[in-house]
Amino acid sequence: MSYEKRYQFWLNQKDLDPNLLEELIQLNEEQIEEVFYNDLSFGTGGLRGLMGVGTNRVNVYTIRKATLGFANYLLKNSKTSGVAIAYDNRHYSKEFAKEAAMVLAAKGIKSYLYQSLRPTPMLSFAVRYFKASGGIMITASHNPKTYNGYKAYDETGAQLNPLDAEQVIEEISKIDNPFEIDYVDNDFITYIDEQFDQIYLEEVEKISILDVEKKVKIVYSPLHGTGGPIIPAFLKSKGYDVYPYAPQMIVDPAFSNTLSSNPEEADAYIETIRYAKEIHAEIVMVTDPDADRLGIAVKHENQYELLSGNQTAVIELYYILSQKKKKGILPKKGFVYKTNVTSDLIEVIAKSYSMTVETTLTGFKFIGEKAEKNLDKGTYVFGAEESYGSLVSDFVRDKDAVQAVYLLAEIGNYCKMNQMTLVDYLNEIYKQYGYYYEYTKSITLLGLSGLEKINQLMSYYRKNPPKIKGKKLLSYDDIEYGIHVENGVEKELDYPKSNVLKYYYEDHTWIVFRPSGTEPKMKIYFGTKGKSMDEAMSFIQILSEQIKLEIESL
Repeated sequence: MSYEKRYQFWLNQKDLDPNLLEELIQLNEEQIEEVFYNDLSFGTGGLRGLMGVGTNRVNVYTIRKATLGFANYLLKNSKTSGVAIAYDNRHYSKEFAKEAAMVLAAKGIKSYLYQSLRPTPMLSFAVRYFKASGGIMITASHNPKTYNGYKAYDETGAQLNPLDAEQVIEEISKIDNPFEIDYVDNDFITYIDEQFDQIYLEEVEKISILDVEKKVKIVYSPLHGTGGPIIPAFLKSKGYDVYPYAPQMIVDPAFSNTLSSNPEEADAYIETIRYAKEIHAEIVMVTDPDADRLGIAVKHENQYELLSGNQTAVIELYYILSQKKKKGILPKKGFVYKTNVTSDLIEVIAKSYSMTVETTLTGFKFIGEKAEKNLDKGTYVFGAEESYGSLVSDFVRDKDAVQAVYLLAEIGNYCKMNQMTLVDYLNEIYKQYGYYYEYTKSITLLGLSGLEKINQLMSYYRKNPPKIKGKKLLSYDDIEYGIHVENGVEKELDYPKSNVLKYYYEDHTWIVFRPSGTEPKMKIYFGTKGKSMDEAMSFIQILSEQIKLEIESL
C-alpha cells in the first residue's frame, strides 16, 4: 500500500484517537510521506521511534499491532506461560503498557504488569522470576522526550535475537488493519506491586565483594526516570552516603530539569555536578530513563571528570577480577562478554586473569544470548558494551544500571579508603595494561534522504577502507556478508548478518561503521592504543577529523 493510501485509510477511521486525528489533518505532503512510507522496524533495541500519528510512528495502534504480532508468535511457538510488562516515565508509557497487556489478554495470554514505572533490568528479572514466555518494556531508553518504544524479550529475559525478531516481524506484517485488534481488561492481567522490588534487590545485594565502612559521598540522578523509586533508597539501606538530586527525581516525561536524558552526553550532568560541588561529593551517578545505562562523573584534582562507557566497564571488570582473585573466589572457567565496538582493554584484562572472552555484535541481546548458550561451559563473570551498559550478575539478561550503581559505589568507596579517586584507579589500570582510547562519532541523518545517505556511506566504505597514515590495514569484518578477511583469505564470522564494517590496523587501532538500529544516525567508532593517553587521544582526534572531512566530501 502506498503512503497516500495509508494516509487515507487512517483518515477514514471513525474512531481514530482525537489527538491523532488532529495531528493527521495538519500534516503537509512531505510529513504524510514521512509518517506513512514505512512501518516501524525492530533494531538493536526493538521498536523505537518518534511518537505521533502514522505507521512509522509510535502510537496506540502501532503498539497494539506490535503486541498482537508478538502474541501470535508466542502462540505459534507454544510459548503461553505469560508475558512480563514494564514501562518508563515517557509520555503514554503507562497507557501503552496497559494496552499491550489488554491485547495479550484478548488472545488468552497472561501478563505480569508492573503497577508503576520500573527499570528495564527489573523487567528482565520478572520474566525469569515468573518463568514467563517473554517480556515487553515500553521505553525509548536514552532517546529524546519525543520518542517512545517497545522492547521485546524472550523467556530467558534477554531481548529477542534477530531470528526470533524476524518471526515477530513476520507476524506483525500479516496484520492488515491495526484498528480491528481486540483488547480486553480481565483477570489475565496480574499486577506486580512494590513488594516485588525487594526480591530483585536481594539478588543485587549478592554482587558486593567487599563489605566495609562506607565513606564515599555520592550524588545520584535518575534523569526523571525509573531509577528514582529504586536506587537511592537501596544505596542508603546499604549504608552509602547518597544525595538524590531532587529536581530530577520527579517522574517527568518532559525531562524538565535536565538538558539531556542521555548519560552519554555532558549536558546530562550539568545540574548534578553543580550540586555535587555544593556538597563536596566525590562521585556523580546518572542513570538513563529506563535505568539500564549508567554514567558517572568523578571529582579528581578538584574537577569533575566524565568517564566514558568503556572506562567505566574497564574499572568494573578489573575490580571484579582483582578482588575476587584476592579473596580466592575467582572462577576457574569464567566468561567475559563485550561487543565489537567495545574497548580492546576489556579483552586484555580478562585474558590476563585467564577468562574466556566472547565478542558479539552491538546490542546487549547478543550478550544475553551468548550467556544463555554458555551456561554449561563456565561461570558468567561480566558483560559490557561501550554505550554505558554493563551486567555484573546474570540473574538479569540485559544491561543493569542498578547493579552498576551498586558496584561502582563500592569501587568508589574502595578508592576513597585507599586515598585515591576512580580516575587514579583507572590510571593504574592503564599503567599496567597500556593506554587504550576509544571515541564514537554520531552523524544524525533524518528522514528518507538521511536513510539514503547512510546507505551511500556504507556502500562507499565497503569498497574503500579508510587509509590511516603510518598504520597498515591488517584485516576487516564485513558483517553484512558474514566474513573476516585477512591477507586476502576469507573466514566465516560467528555473527548474525548486519550492515556493519570493522577495519583493523596496527597498534590496536580500529574503525567501525554502523548505522544505528534505534536512531536516525550513522555511528563511527574509533579505537587505538598509545604510549600515553595524550598520544592516543590526539591520534583519534586527527583520525576522526579525517573521516569527517571524507564524509562531507561524498
